[in-house]
Amino acid sequence: MQTLTLANIYELQGLKEEALEIYKDILKNDPANSEAKIAIRRLSGVRKKFLKVNSQMKEFFIKMDTDVEFKEFERWLLKAWN
Repeated sequence: MQTLTLANIYELQGLKEEALEIYKDILKNDPANSEAKIAIRRLSGVRKKFLKVNSQMKEFFIKMDTDVEFKEFERWLLKAWN
């Protein structure tokens, strides 16, 4: 059963795509569910925000080879997931 609670748990665990799908399913069954609407807008915005950055960081990740670059990538990951 897909519930707001399950979606919230997924979101807190960093499983944002899975949470987004649950929120969308909830909204299909209950189009007036304001909590699902807000969550969909929030998660969709997060995905758009990091779309360009992700491709840039992917290239950086492929090419990095120094400790400084590894630390920079680590900082970016922590920032992206918080």
